[in-house]
Amino acid sequence: MRIIARKTLQDCWEAGHADAEQTLRAWFAEVSRASWQTMADIKQRYPHASVIDAERVVFNIGGNKYRLVAKVWFAGQAVYVKFVGTHRAYDDVDVTKL
Repeated sequence: MRIIARKTLQDCWEAGHADAEQTLRAWFAEVSRASWQTMADIKQRYPHASVIDAERVVFNIGGNKYRLVAKVWFAGQAVYVKFVGTHRAYDDVDVTKL
């Protein structure tokens, strides 16, 4: 998968969440090697991820301390990182609008 908006990941750990850096780097590396075709493929690897709709999924990062919202285009093999933040910040986001 091609990951769009990698800087969003970096912005998270540079904004004072340094403890998320290694987990986000590991997520990036793993997703970069993935070849998902369906949301079921994502759920198989990330069973605690929350599927929002046909394009959006929420990943738990760092033991669920952080949330990562991504929009997935299976046909184009791309993942667009729309949000990365604390669980508290996530509560203020309307995921369906991202």
